[in-house]
Amino acid sequence: MDAAISAAHEAPPAVVLVSAGASHSVALLAGNVLCTWGRGEDGQLGHGDAEDRLVPTVISGFDAPGITSVICGADHTTAYSEDEHQVYSWGWGDFGRLGHGNSTDVFTPQPVKALQGIKIKQLACGDSHCLAVTMAGEVLSWGRNQNGQLGLGTTEDSLLPQTIQAFEGISVNMIAAGAEHTAAVTEDGEIYGWGWGRYGNLGLGDRNDRFVPEKVSSVEGEKMVLVACGWRHTITVSSSGSLYTYGWSKYGQLGHGDFEDHLVPHKVEALKDSSTSQISGGWRHTMALTSDGKLYGWGWNKFGQVGAGDNADHCSPAQVNFPEEQKVAQVACGWRHTLAFTEKKNVFAWGRGTSGQLGHGEIVDRNTPVIIDALSPDGPGSKKLESSAAIPFAAKIWVSPSERYALVPDEKVAKPGDVSARGNGADASVPENDVKRMRVSS
Repeated sequence: MDAAISAAHEAPPAVVLVSAGASHSVALLAGNVLCTWGRGEDGQLGHGDAEDRLVPTVISGFDAPGITSVICGADHTTAYSEDEHQVYSWGWGDFGRLGHGNSTDVFTPQPVKALQGIKIKQLACGDSHCLAVTMAGEVLSWGRNQNGQLGLGTTEDSLLPQTIQAFEGISVNMIAAGAEHTAAVTEDGEIYGWGWGRYGNLGLGDRNDRFVPEKVSSVEGEKMVLVACGWRHTITVSSSGSLYTYGWSKYGQLGHGDFEDHLVPHKVEALKDSSTSQISGGWRHTMALTSDGKLYGWGWNKFGQVGAGDNADHCSPAQVNFPEEQKVAQVACGWRHTLAFTEKKNVFAWGRGTSGQLGHGEIVDRNTPVIIDALSPDGPGSKKLESSAAIPFAAKIWVSPSERYALVPDEKVAKPGDVSARGNGADASVPENDVKRMRVSS
């Protein structure tokens, strides 16, 4: 692994993909190099400790070959080795979200034994549940299930991956996980939704939960090819490149020019003349990448996570500008921050930076894209990519629950026309600091 780490005068390995969680970030680089940074209190960085990292740091000792996918949940991380046909996971283990058969936190990447040997097409992680689509089009799910987000027909958590039987005979192409809901697109271009539906985020025309996948009514006869979930909203793209959103829009995260929820997919008219090629949903914001490499963001923007150069909420898409008008190749939303890398292989981050999740070596928020020096060939300082010290798993640091958790009341559904409930930071239930949210049972 050390040979893959760039020297101070060398360009870093080219970025392959990025992903973002609640307050941490990850990048897969060429040469099977895996870097993480940001909050580490639950082991989600994979470095064997509970320390935050303010700059991208290579996970030492993780030598699984052929890593092709790395996806962040809120406070955990998953990766897939195509060479081994093996899923790995690490981080916060509550509710079985790691798929290891228990609820134990894990501070270094560990194989999900129940998935060993299965050829995986795609992984998706929500707040506290995960899913995998196999190359055969089957879907497995595990983790928290209090609202039926696992699609298993129950509300029982699952410590191990289980096959969603409702998709028997239906080939799934792509899945997406929100906080407590899940969406899927089939090979036939149909959308399905299940789990928590209070804001219409299942697209089924009501606010009811579903314990098994249910098909969304066809949208103007279009076939869907992409799907992504925000915390409580859903985004989908048709084969023609049209963008649709539905669910919660208190902060304008649906992009329709207002703050009204939509219970079924609704086209984002502001981007009707563009072809959307990639989408990502944050806690309360949305990003869309067009086929010509332009990036747009909208929704909650208190920390600058939309990237438009201000801290005001945007209810319509705002273009995000990059130095030298670089075209964007990939975007990933965290809860309050956003990552992107350009066709020049430069990595940028913006939004909340309090845990170092922006990778800039500081804990400052940014409302425009700022280059991550250690990961970018155009980085101004050509900083060396750091590597974590190999720490035995037994040396993991335990932090008491009283220091790690904050009880935050569940939010209430805003009544129609309730303007006071809208806008930047008006939500009393939003934690001002970045302590972990824990649902209060009613």
